[in-house]
Amino acid sequence: MDRFDGFPRHEGDAAEGRAVSAHARPRRGPPRADSRLPRILDRAACLFREKGFQGASVRDIAGSVGMLPGSLYCHFESKEDLLVAVYAEGVRRLSRALEQALEDAAAREEDAWQRLEAACVAHLQALLDGGDYAQVIVRVQPGEAPGASARLVALRDGYERRFRALIDALPGPVRRDYLRLLLLGALNWVPSWYRPGKDSPRAIAHGFLQILHGRVSNDR
Repeated sequence: MDRFDGFPRHEGDAAEGRAVSAHARPRRGPPRADSRLPRILDRAACLFREKGFQGASVRDIAGSVGMLPGSLYCHFESKEDLLVAVYAEGVRRLSRALEQALEDAAAREEDAWQRLEAACVAHLQALLDGGDYAQVIVRVQPGEAPGASARLVALRDGYERRFRALIDALPGPVRRDYLRLLLLGALNWVPSWYRPGKDSPRAIAHGFLQILHGRVSNDR
């Protein structure tokens, strides 16, 4: 048996998020302001990235910041709520990088393909800069946390709408939904094989776009 906020809980990662939600007393309002909150989020992001949602236990996360498992209840009602907070921060960081890249592209008066490439470079650099938050979005699929799935999908879709708009602006006939899925899938897979010292994130993104641009141009 394990415990969260003083309530008994059977060990096992698959049941952990559900048990915490079911047994913990409802906590009203947003997470409590506390100097430890950024550290909790940082460590949770690191562990979710390394172990996945099921593999990273509440005990692991609390212990990594010197807290008892029940103390996390002061901030989050469940492990799934903690995952949502980490996801939201990851989306915020990705979005900030993307918006800056698009502002720069607009200032240079770049065309639709160049704007899409700028977005891809920003996305890939954010994934490869060593930050845990952005990679949690790639590492943890919404279906792994059923109680938070709808919220995670909404966060992810809100970010991907920016890519949808960029792809919609491309000239020529093309299945834009397939193009978006293909491109984001390729970008999100890069951290699994990327090795520093070889092609840069910019070179990889440029290579992907060259292949897609050539194919779309040939289909006209």
